[in-house]
Amino acid sequence: MVNDVPRLPALWDPALREFVDEHEAMIHELANGFDAPIHLLFPQRFARNVAAFQRVLDERQVAGRVYYAKKANKARCFVRAAAESGIGVDVASVGEFADALAAGVCGEDIGVSGPAKANDLLRLAVLHDALIAIDSLDELGRLIAIAQQCECIARVLLRMEPAAQTGSRFGLSVAALDSALSMCASNRSSVVFEGFSFHLSGYSAVARCNQAGIAVRACASARAFDLSPYTINIGGGFAMSYAGEDDWRAFQAAQKPGDYHATKMFDGFYPYHSACSGAQMLDAILTGVPDGESKPLADLLREHGLQIMLEPGRALLDQAGFTVFAVQGVKDRGDYGIATVNGTSFSVSEQWFASEFLPDPELLSAARDLQQPPRASRPYRACVGGASCLDSDMVTWRKVAFAQRPEPGDLLLYANTAGYQMDSNESPFHELPLPPKLVMTLDGARPRWRVDRLSPFSGA
Repeated sequence: MVNDVPRLPALWDPALREFVDEHEAMIHELANGFDAPIHLLFPQRFARNVAAFQRVLDERQVAGRVYYAKKANKARCFVRAAAESGIGVDVASVGEFADALAAGVCGEDIGVSGPAKANDLLRLAVLHDALIAIDSLDELGRLIAIAQQCECIARVLLRMEPAAQTGSRFGLSVAALDSALSMCASNRSSVVFEGFSFHLSGYSAVARCNQAGIAVRACASARAFDLSPYTINIGGGFAMSYAGEDDWRAFQAAQKPGDYHATKMFDGFYPYHSACSGAQMLDAILTGVPDGESKPLADLLREHGLQIMLEPGRALLDQAGFTVFAVQGVKDRGDYGIATVNGTSFSVSEQWFASEFLPDPELLSAARDLQQPPRASRPYRACVGGASCLDSDMVTWRKVAFAQRPEPGDLLLYANTAGYQMDSNESPFHELPLPPKLVMTLDGARPRWRVDRLSPFSGA
């Protein structure tokens, strides 16, 4: 029975919910006019998320800097919003660096991360006074040589190998950190050591607090080299909620292999609800007591004169955009159907992680937009396939319970896709157009939109 299938209603920001409810005709017009899937972006929501993180730093009286992890979304509007909000941007390529500069971010407000960075990127970072997270002794040696050649001083953080994640390919071991500190101390005319960084997989506030405590102690030890570190970069990994707590719990308990096309199985899913997410998670990190310490992390940072640096990506994009596909056709398969849309699964990138983007897509009927008589509202289960010739091209493997059978011309809205879902894997496969990104402004009776213009370095 359709009424018995697992559902996972998506959380919507009230302003975006109102926009969808009151401007369905506009959404249909945009989808029809561009004749492709479309991504709608809301940089005003991005700015609100930035403000929430900054409030936590202020309330806990901790010196800190927020850097937007640009890899989470290629759109220029979010980098511009970062510049307008007075925060930095984290990049990992020459293209991302150039795009940040073009959007108005100062070089000194750019953080450069990533493994084994190319010499061109290191040179660009040195010339623009960016902060560089060093991942290996080889990289530090190359950077020193570049800084000497440019007659500049490179600003560096040393990236620590996570104590609790020794299988990570990132970071310097304890022995390598000692060697790196010695290299920094003996090359003061080319390198200024500003502190330590780390990045953890997963979404544990406790693990980040504990690793930050290790970094605090490492800063104190660095003084033995007559160095003066003052920054600890705790990276990203700030969880966010796509669904309500009760809905997520009920979905996990109810879902089974038969709820997916071809009984598709997944090893795991993103935690679509988190009791401690976004800026709340930062607060939990700062108020937590690291292992081996007797005081909260915030107190330790103040006592040691340290500032914290963080690189949220997904959390700054929470509710900052959604994706729209148009239904091209529906194939009945007995007790469910396959709705094929005008794009591919490359535009909802959870498949990059061999997983599924789970929040229920929302059906916008073309009949309502065309002021036709409403169709019979009979529940119908359907998965969602892409328009390519790949059997694995499934936008949604799960057989979603729709209120009625989708029909050609209907739209499917995927909520909250701005963080990592929109463009990590997008490809013009089959010569299908890449979905345009449309920047929406909700400050009048009728919303305004414009096309987000990417830089020549974006590849779009």
